[in-house]
Amino acid sequence: MTVVVEEIQATPVIQKSSQNSLAPWHIRIGAFAVDVLPGMAVAITMALVSLTVPARGVWWWLCISVIGVTILLILVNRLLLPTTLGWSLGRALCGIAVLRRDGAAAGAWGLLLRDLAHLLDTASVMVGWLWPLWDPRHRTFADILLRTEVQRIEPDERLRNIRRWTAVAVLTAAALCLGGAAVSYAAVYSRDRASDETRAQIAAQGPKIVAQMLTYDPKSLRDDFARAQSLATDKYRGQLKAQQDVVKKGNPVINEYWVTDGSIQSATPDRATMLLFMQGRRGAAPGERYISATVRVSFVKDGNNHWRVDDLTVLTKPKPPGNGK
Repeated sequence: MTVVVEEIQATPVIQKSSQNSLAPWHIRIGAFAVDVLPGMAVAITMALVSLTVPARGVWWWLCISVIGVTILLILVNRLLLPTTLGWSLGRALCGIAVLRRDGAAAGAWGLLLRDLAHLLDTASVMVGWLWPLWDPRHRTFADILLRTEVQRIEPDERLRNIRRWTAVAVLTAAALCLGGAAVSYAAVYSRDRASDETRAQIAAQGPKIVAQMLTYDPKSLRDDFARAQSLATDKYRGQLKAQQDVVKKGNPVINEYWVTDGSIQSATPDRATMLLFMQGRRGAAPGERYISATVRVSFVKDGNNHWRVDDLTVLTKPKPPGNGK
């Protein structure tokens, strides 16, 4: 007697997800926040910092590099880790996973298309993000379009240290944001503070420097001219010396100036421009005459932190005040 055993091919049974296995809205938001918000905070911070530091400088390139690495890590965490390890950082912390309706993994491309489809959730005035609150399957528009669901998963032994890794990721992001803020402060606020110090220094020293440079007496002409040259930069010293040579070849008389009013036009940590209204006297009695002039002066800080005249432009040439008497 021959017994014929019919081979029965077992077909996989598709287990439908129950209502209890679907992840509620607040847990999904928590997972999304862990996956995205720390990285986005770093990227936005570094983008703002890049606007405050000198373009194409070292800090600018560092900011751009951090932005690129941060975006890459977000994509790896959201797309590749679920494919290779079965979870992203936020989803593992909250105990959820993105699956298809039949329970199969969504795959890297499916997760990428799902994240792109979230733009539809945002474009609908955020209605798509709130749709899981009343959808029977707790789906966003992106889930409906890609036929995915977010389901609870059983804790995996590999995920027992997930809280520690989450803390490391969040603290690292916070440290990068604080570092970016410090760089921005150093580049902007500290520069503004240095510029304010420049304004205070130029307001006090600038008029005295210019008055000393333009004042001379025939009795001490050599010393007065030497002092004037010491107050000028190498750039302006040659022009000043040429003007002094003209005075020497002529008939030098007393030339005394003092500043009656001034205004700082611009100031940086090592450079400033000032507009000065000056009055003075030329010659000695009985041929003495009083004069006035307006000059624009550029100051530069030298290596010893001393302010020097880098350029002096006469806007209104010396003339007698009033009716010339």
